[in-house]
Amino acid sequence: MRMELQTWPKVEAYLARSKGILVPIGATEQHGPDGLIGTDHLCPQAIARRLGERDGILVAPTIQVGMSQFHLDFPGSLALRPSTLMALVVDYVASFARTGFERIYFVNGHGGNVAPVRAAFQEYYAGLSLAGSDGDVRVRCKLKSWWELPQVDARRRALYASAEGFHATPSEIAITMAAEPGAIAEFTREPPPSRGTNDPLEHAGDNYFEAADFRRRFPDGRVISDSARATRAAGEELVALAVDDLAADYGRFLAFA
Repeated sequence: MRMELQTWPKVEAYLARSKGILVPIGATEQHGPDGLIGTDHLCPQAIARRLGERDGILVAPTIQVGMSQFHLDFPGSLALRPSTLMALVVDYVASFARTGFERIYFVNGHGGNVAPVRAAFQEYYAGLSLAGSDGDVRVRCKLKSWWELPQVDARRRALYASAEGFHATPSEIAITMAAEPGAIAEFTREPPPSRGTNDPLEHAGDNYFEAADFRRRFPDGRVISDSARATRAAGEELVALAVDDLAADYGRFLAFA
């Protein structure tokens, strides 16, 4: 159920039975020489929309641009400052709250969004606290990255092990193959070099600096990810697992007191 394809009376009727909404959030940035620039928003969007259609959950318009400044040496990448992304998320949450939503679940596709989005939640809550809210306001927010979902995480590790890497990963490329089958075909390419046993410490969580440094260290945009291991069949499997995992986690979130 895509919110932008509803009318306001339909949304009002939905709110009579549920106060929850899914918000896909990602980025528009390079994903190596073969991955789609929209990968980071196409993945959570595909997962959220499939669950929304299956279970009758309202899905908000996707936030397509994220905190991606370290990719800006690659043409086609777009970025919001962390403060801009925070302001955008605060306004999303405040708008949803004003119109009756109480459980706002962000399905994330980009590691660089995690810190700004979580800070935005606290910015919103701080406004309530400083205004002297008496506790009647029941708006709760959650951020979950699709690759953290338990069955998805286990399967992508089983499929790719260290070839998964950290950016332009075969798992995310596979999901875009499933979500946008006409946009990308299976391909061959040599894997990028590993930097050794410190890879997780250096790269986990998008731990990067300015754009020129990123391009110097990762000239084709991939970060130790063997993107060519991706297949559409794996993408379909990962999306199906993600939908089941997300349904369970979203259900727990709705019941959170």
